[in-house]
Amino acid sequence: MSKSERAPTQCPIGRTLERVGDCWTFLILRDASQGLTRFDQFEKSLGVAPNILTKRLAALVDSGLMEKRLYQRRPPRHDYVLTDLGRDFGGVLTAMLAFGNRHFAPEGAAGQLVDRETGRVAEPIVVDRVSGKPITPELFAYATGPGAGPEMLARVAFMAERRAKP
Repeated sequence: MSKSERAPTQCPIGRTLERVGDCWTFLILRDASQGLTRFDQFEKSLGVAPNILTKRLAALVDSGLMEKRLYQRRPPRHDYVLTDLGRDFGGVLTAMLAFGNRHFAPEGAAGQLVDRETGRVAEPIVVDRVSGKPITPELFAYATGPGAGPEMLARVAFMAERRAKP
């Protein structure tokens, strides 16, 4: 189903995918989180066609993940800088890096996070900020939030019903 055919959703994963749900967008955000800001830098790093890059950068600006800043007037040139919202997406990229290294790198990690002070390789996990517990299916369950409407209530009830059946 294409974006235009999909009904709006309350699902936080679905809403996020509506804004960043293709590989070029993820890779632009990856490169921006590493300090790239200019169109030609993204184009060179990604090997993406200019029309595709233009479209993805515009969508990232429209969704509030990046901000377009003029750095040259003649001819007009812009930096594309992560906003607070865009920087907050870094946790998603970190989780994907860890997942990719764990499951799709039989030759070993080609890229990894290291502690800036010690050089020790990081082992990212997702944890609950309040308790410090790792987020695992054994410790945490998906539940509706205070803003859940009928669609979300029905989906979570359906999932709970399916889990309850042997």
